[in-house]
Amino acid sequence: MNRLTTIFNPVLLIRALQHSLRGLTHAIKDERAFQQELILFILGAIAAFLLTDLGLERAVLIGSIAFVLVVELINSAIETTIDRLGPEQHVLSRQAKDLGSAAVLVSLIVAGVVWLLVLV
Repeated sequence: MNRLTTIFNPVLLIRALQHSLRGLTHAIKDERAFQQELILFILGAIAAFLLTDLGLERAVLIGSIAFVLVVELINSAIETTIDRLGPEQHVLSRQAKDLGSAAVLVSLIVAGVVWLLVLV
């Protein structure tokens, strides 16, 4: 099997999609912050369509909130990995979790600034 057939192997692509959907399902069902940000995304998407007429503005507004969801998924993955390592307290574990949380905060600030710049 050559490299191109391996890359576009439908079985592998379907498996990868299943893993991704399993992760997304977990986030929707079990991750409180993701649930809150998903509600923000839905409300923001509705607001973007009500408040703007241009497709590009809508895309930027919705994309800025989608970015928050992506960062939250990465943060949840970091937290899960740290928790898997063990329950003991460690300065690097705390630092990794704090940095992930800071990334979410920065993404929320960026989304807020984008909304202000587009709508004001």
